[in-house]
Amino acid sequence: MTNPESNEPPVKPEPDAGIPRHIAVIMDGNGRWATSRGQSRIYGHRKGAESVREIIRACAERDVACLTLFAFSSENWRRPQREVRLLMELFISVLEKDIDSLVNNGIRLKIIGDLERFGTRINKLIKKAELRTADNDRMQLLIAANYGGQWDIAQASRKLAARAVSGDIKPEDIDEQMLAAELATGIHPDPDLFIRTGGEKRISNFLIWQLAYTELYFTDVLWPDFRAADLDRAIDWYAGRERRYGQTSEQLSRADHA
Repeated sequence: MTNPESNEPPVKPEPDAGIPRHIAVIMDGNGRWATSRGQSRIYGHRKGAESVREIIRACAERDVACLTLFAFSSENWRRPQREVRLLMELFISVLEKDIDSLVNNGIRLKIIGDLERFGTRINKLIKKAELRTADNDRMQLLIAANYGGQWDIAQASRKLAARAVSGDIKPEDIDEQMLAAELATGIHPDPDLFIRTGGEKRISNFLIWQLAYTELYFTDVLWPDFRAADLDRAIDWYAGRERRYGQTSEQLSRADHA
């Protein structure tokens, strides 16, 4: 899926059949982890940030080309105002303090989602962080913030509708590839492996178009406890999956021996 208007380099090809090119993660369980220890929910979010740093590093070490983390959904604004305010403060702190590590480790950052609601300060920090990491090519890190899968499809549809109205494209020319190129994930390949921590078994409006053929892995481990060893278990599970894309096992076997 290529967007001719984008100047971003495509994600490098998968280096190993057992290693997902693109991993997407819903980092669930911060609040429950904290309350079970008699702590505030924001304490759980701060501890969860430690897991974020470890999993970013672990994915880069394992030659994962792209990692997408669901940091803040469009529905999370409904949480108590104090928690939302503290989450925004944590987001600012990460943007200010963690970028040097991304630069030094060759990781390119992109924030995806409806960013207008974040205001001027956060948007300036986002642009600065993305610019500082723009030349990195070891791994792409996508952070989904104020993101929703339904919003993503709607905004892509609006872009195509505007192009059709202007005469740039014909409505009958719109296909799956054209719409996919306008999604927030753009040129990046759809996730091979989806991980959700915390025991819930749903995708919660996250990358709902992009997850059409993704392998879905659910674990009861709460996000602050999720570490590199847990990531390896998910990758090992993924490596044992047979990805058929509508074909039969026999067809895949013949193709492998062709």
